[in-house]
Amino acid sequence: MNSVTHSTPRWKLFAPLIIAIIVALIPTPDGVAPHAWYFFAIFLGCVVGLILEPLPGAVIGLIGVTLIALLSRWVLFSPEQLAAEGFNPANQAFSWAVSGFTNSTVWLIFGAFMFALGYEKTGLGRRISLWLVNAMGKRTLTLGYAVMISDTILAPFTPSNTARSAGTIYPVIRNLPPLYDSHPNDPSMKRMGSFLMWTALASTCVTSSLFLTAMAPNLLAVALTESTTGIQINWGQWFMAIAPVGILLLLLVPLLCYWLCAPEVKAGHEISDWARDELKQLGTLTRNEILLVVMVVTALLLWIFGGGIISASLVGLVVICGMLLTGIVTWDDILNNHAAWNTFVWFATLVALAGGLSQVGFVSWFGNVVGGQVSHFNPMVAMVALVVLFYALHYFFASITAHVTALLPVILAAASGIAGLDMQLFVLLLLPTLGFMGILTPYGTGPSPVYYGSGYLPSALFWRLGAIFGLIFLVAWLVIGLPWLLLLT
Repeated sequence: MNSVTHSTPRWKLFAPLIIAIIVALIPTPDGVAPHAWYFFAIFLGCVVGLILEPLPGAVIGLIGVTLIALLSRWVLFSPEQLAAEGFNPANQAFSWAVSGFTNSTVWLIFGAFMFALGYEKTGLGRRISLWLVNAMGKRTLTLGYAVMISDTILAPFTPSNTARSAGTIYPVIRNLPPLYDSHPNDPSMKRMGSFLMWTALASTCVTSSLFLTAMAPNLLAVALTESTTGIQINWGQWFMAIAPVGILLLLLVPLLCYWLCAPEVKAGHEISDWARDELKQLGTLTRNEILLVVMVVTALLLWIFGGGIISASLVGLVVICGMLLTGIVTWDDILNNHAAWNTFVWFATLVALAGGLSQVGFVSWFGNVVGGQVSHFNPMVAMVALVVLFYALHYFFASITAHVTALLPVILAAASGIAGLDMQLFVLLLLPTLGFMGILTPYGTGPSPVYYGSGYLPSALFWRLGAIFGLIFLVAWLVIGLPWLLLLT
């Protein structure tokens, strides 16, 4: 939704404001400063707005930071700060309001969106998918692996799993089931379509967890974690933390789909023939595709090994300059990439809001309160319980971004109040679940509604497979990932 329309219920427009006012009027709890409580009230109103979406997320975030900056004397700064000599609340409020726009992770998100633009402009993403379908499409199982590999190749440089899976993979694979007389909203969907669509969705949920830059909420979570706890997670740390589980799940996903959503057609040559014809129409690799491959490989190597030499965010800007200088994209292409600019503003404002929640002292107060309630828990048991709770609560969210914004600061605050809990280990255990949880519901992550609406995944099948795969992903992560993280940290 790009604007307020007549179809937007009025209660959705007023609900965030009403919630903020109600919370602000509640007597301030013991131990929390009044200005911190008022900040929390506005923050909670923004979270409600992100969940209900009466306006685009970026607009809600912008309104939130602007309102807090306007009311900074009462919601952002303590009486001691205001009384300090030389303290200028007007300038400090504005500096806080725009602080998210200087956040390096927000710029990394923007740079990764431009990678995706390069894939789209050059046609490289579609070519990779067709190559794999041509090579592996003679058997249904290997076709599933082709879909998975396509997503994995694109994932590190496409921070929108919607753009990657729904925008690049889906347009290719939706042409395949009819070649085997498998049609949507028809019993014939079982011949090929259901297997293929579920494999694509399950694969993108795993790749969204495997790479930090495979899904924008991952980057938002890292930024919020740093602003809340001071713990920094870079690209290489994230990948090393999840690699054993993520790679294992990627190898198993097509096979699990083959067993649990079994296709009736096991083999045939029609799909590989179709892909070969499509590739012939594309012709040989173009200059721009070759240049993009070089840039992508260079960026990946720098992200993994070059952390001490160049910032990951600066790598993204370097590649953007390279694409502009070589003509892969134009400045107009960048200006017209509304998704990138929207996400940039959205996440920059959310980072400022979450950072402010910590700045005013609300997070530390909440962490002490919750920590006091669960202080008798074993730190490891508490850690696992918080991860499971964080994961399961995604059933109530239609956006991973809203999930991160609403729950991550709360969960981090709760964990920080538990004596003996290793926060570095906890963060590495918690954040990579974000991609996995997208499999749970037909609204769980960006591509879900596209595959759900394809006509090949009826509601009962989707919910059943979502619960099964969601449980498999979580159990694998806790049983294999936790011991691995204990070795790493």
